[in-house]
Amino acid sequence: MADARTHYLKGLEHFVAQRYDAAAACYRQALELEPDYALGWNGLTMALQRKGDLDGALEAGRRLVELEPDEPLAHTSLSIIYQQKGMVPEAEEEKAVAMRLQMKRQR
Repeated sequence: MADARTHYLKGLEHFVAQRYDAAAACYRQALELEPDYALGWNGLTMALQRKGDLDGALEAGRRLVELEPDEPLAHTSLSIIYQQKGMVPEAEEEKAVAMRLQMKRQR
């Protein structure tokens, strides 16, 4: 039986090949096995965003930020999705959070 990481890696293969529906399906399988698997949420966010499901990407991105609130890239991804949805104030806030976290890491 495959574990969450195996499904994630299969999703990554699909993602690299630009098969975003298949990638999203694999990431969802990983998350069924391990609901708090941050890499799975990251992959799902990116796959949904690339295939144009911005509402789904936003939901997945928010979950990723819940799991990894101190990860600048999670906030950056969320900022991009907000921007694509035309939610400028939210995009700017997430970008600011990402920048603060990145600066904090560089100290």
